[in-house]
Amino acid sequence: MRKSEVLAAESVACLNKALGHLRDIWEEIGIPEEQRLQRTDVVKKHIKGLLDMMVAEEENLKDRLLKSIAVCRKELDTLCKELQLDPFEEEEESTILQLEKDLRTRLEVMLKQKRERKQELKTLQERDQDLCDLLCMTPYSIDSNSVPSLEELDGFRRHLAALAAEKGRRREEFVSVKRQIILCMEELDHVPDTSFERDVVCEDEDAFCLSMENIAALKELLQQLEARRALNEAVCGELRSRIVELWDRLQVPAEEREAFATYMTGSRAKTRKALQFEVDRLEELKLQNMKTVIEAIRAELATYWDKCFYGTEQRQAFAPYYEEDCTEALLQLHDTEVGRVKHYYETHKELFEAVQKWEENWRLFLELERKATDPSRFANRGGNLLKEEKQRAKLQKTLPKLEEELKVRIEAWEREHEEAFLVNGQQFMEYVSEQWQLHRLEKEREKQERQLKKSRQIEEEMLYGSAPRTPSKRRVLGANTPGKVRKLNATSWATPNSTLRSAFGGTLFHSPVSRPPPSGGKLGQPARTPSRVAVKPPRTAHAERNKENMSQLNGTTLSARTFKGFQI
Repeated sequence: MRKSEVLAAESVACLNKALGHLRDIWEEIGIPEEQRLQRTDVVKKHIKGLLDMMVAEEENLKDRLLKSIAVCRKELDTLCKELQLDPFEEEEESTILQLEKDLRTRLEVMLKQKRERKQELKTLQERDQDLCDLLCMTPYSIDSNSVPSLEELDGFRRHLAALAAEKGRRREEFVSVKRQIILCMEELDHVPDTSFERDVVCEDEDAFCLSMENIAALKELLQQLEARRALNEAVCGELRSRIVELWDRLQVPAEEREAFATYMTGSRAKTRKALQFEVDRLEELKLQNMKTVIEAIRAELATYWDKCFYGTEQRQAFAPYYEEDCTEALLQLHDTEVGRVKHYYETHKELFEAVQKWEENWRLFLELERKATDPSRFANRGGNLLKEEKQRAKLQKTLPKLEEELKVRIEAWEREHEEAFLVNGQQFMEYVSEQWQLHRLEKEREKQERQLKKSRQIEEEMLYGSAPRTPSKRRVLGANTPGKVRKLNATSWATPNSTLRSAFGGTLFHSPVSRPPPSGGKLGQPARTPSRVAVKPPRTAHAERNKENMSQLNGTTLSARTFKGFQI
């Protein structure tokens, strides 16, 4: 039995006891039966009214609970839809009171979630509005009246994170561009004169609107300033080049140049003014020293002609180069020509440098070829002879390769420019062929000279005897052993074209007796008279030598001192 049933039975027992006690009291008092009935009826009505009131109160409680349950169910259904949650599931076999409590508790939780989401949405919207105002962007699209879902709030947070990153990127870009703008303005001595420039340079960085339009305008301003600075730098560079050129032409001393060195760097407005003033001063000085300047320009022009391998006709085509009347017009013509040739050289510098490389290798090759024919090179003891031979052999292989590469490049150049590439007035390959031909002719000429020299030497030896190869010390003339004299004489008479070694000086001489005829012909053949002998008559010195040789035929021994005028 439940406690409530026990309490109800006890209540009935108490009521019965109370009624019995009342009956006893009435009986003792002697209240008649009718009055007892009346009094009992009053007690019944009183108890009944009290119970009815209590029942009514409990019925009211039940009704309130049921109404609360209905309201909570309705609100829960609405909140579940707003919060995009699953419907609330009630527990089975739950009492009215427990159900009402569960529903009310769940409703409070969901109302709290709704308030939190609405508050977070409001906070996110405020942050979004601040960022959009700074970046000049459209606020995030979301319904402020509805309750946002968790996914919507998460997407809103990611959007704000992207906006914050974009703000940081734009701010960093703004700060960087602003710094460059300030530097450009300082170099150009430019004062901000527009409202936008003042907003960029003078106002607080946090107050600047980081819109895409402002960033683009900021970059455009920087480009304009950089263009002005680049133009200023280019002008300053041209002015400096002109100053150095005029310094060189006017032969300005180093002290004066060093005094102006402060303005030879930078491109600020005052630097440009100083450079322009110096150019004007030098131009005026140039007019005062016209002849000196023209001569300097001609020297520079000749240098560029050499670099461009101009031939004689190309150089003579510039007639003002040879005029003597130094005028401003002549100076202007020379300036224009130097600029043209200089531009031509700079445009095709790589090709000219390649030709110059071939020229240097060619000169080195000719030098090594010359050294190869020099007899004194065998006196080398430092190993240079072997190095030179290796270098010469290497150049013999390198030069054709360079020529082939240049041929290809020059042909491409000629196709591109539709004109011939000239080196010293000739097409390059013709020039190269001519150099090789001249080299072969020179070698042939040297070979003929050597043969002619050798032929002349043989003729002189045949006529006058061989010259001693190595000088020997002269000895005091003494008596010779008769046997040795006879032996030497016998040898000289017996052997044709033999040599007689002096017993005193150790010098060798051709024997005049056994020498073949001056014609140099063999026995039994007709003698041919050498052209040298036929053209020129014998000289006095030769006759004296012949007399001395004849004295040897008489058996007289002569010392080296006797041959006056003969090279020993």
